[in-house]
Amino acid sequence: MFNEIVRAEIWLQDTLESQETIDTLAERLGYSTSQVRRRFRQHFGMSPSAYREALRLEKASRLLIHTPLGIRTVAGRCGYTNHSAFSRAFLRRFRHSPRHHRLTGREALVEAAARAGSAPRPEVETLPPCAAVVAREYATSETLPPPRRWLERLDGYPLPLPGASERAAALLLLHDPGPPSGLPRLDLGVLVDGESAGSLPIPPTLRLLELPRTRCACLDLPGPQRIHDTLVALLAALPEMGEHYNGDPVRLVRSESALTLQLPLLDGEETPR
Repeated sequence: MFNEIVRAEIWLQDTLESQETIDTLAERLGYSTSQVRRRFRQHFGMSPSAYREALRLEKASRLLIHTPLGIRTVAGRCGYTNHSAFSRAFLRRFRHSPRHHRLTGREALVEAAARAGSAPRPEVETLPPCAAVVAREYATSETLPPPRRWLERLDGYPLPLPGASERAAALLLLHDPGPPSGLPRLDLGVLVDGESAGSLPIPPTLRLLELPRTRCACLDLPGPQRIHDTLVALLAALPEMGEHYNGDPVRLVRSESALTLQLPLLDGEETPR
């Protein structure tokens, strides 16, 4: 049932803004609700409901620190329909209010960026939709494998994939780009042609991921050694460019010629004037 529990965890991540219940999840997996709760707790140390709330609050933390969105808007984007319920849940998790978290989080980011040094100015690009075959790993950003080993995480899946070139770019999605997360997650895989992606034979240990059209701050890196420092410096510098990180997973793309950091940005019309 391990693959099903991983699918359950990913479903919880993908439905943060919805009000779908754990009963719906159990029905999708073909198990009883009690079975799903029991096995999920065995693997992740908490119930599915508690895990989803933790994911919601970590996303809220990112949005508060990195965007100018109002607290009510942040609450709604993280699946909370009641502002008071959001504030209480946030206080339980972080021991202070959303407003205080925003203030102290931004101060900590500025201090971390000063230690990390400056980053080159990124190019802001609108990236087209794309697809990837990825494997989920529960590891922190501090334990990133070297880029040359990303494709090894495809668990022996034959490469090149149908719909992928011989030299297809490897992809890493970093879900916790800020301070160490209590719910560390990485996705590692390979980019594939979106038109033929639907016909790929995907084993249970992998999944097909469709990434939407996204505005990103893009920066080529000389190597993997300074990924964390570069990311911190870039996050701190974006507001000076009139841009803001939108809280979605950070993309790292390794092609033959470069290792590129792609940081998803808040749409311009979403930024308060």
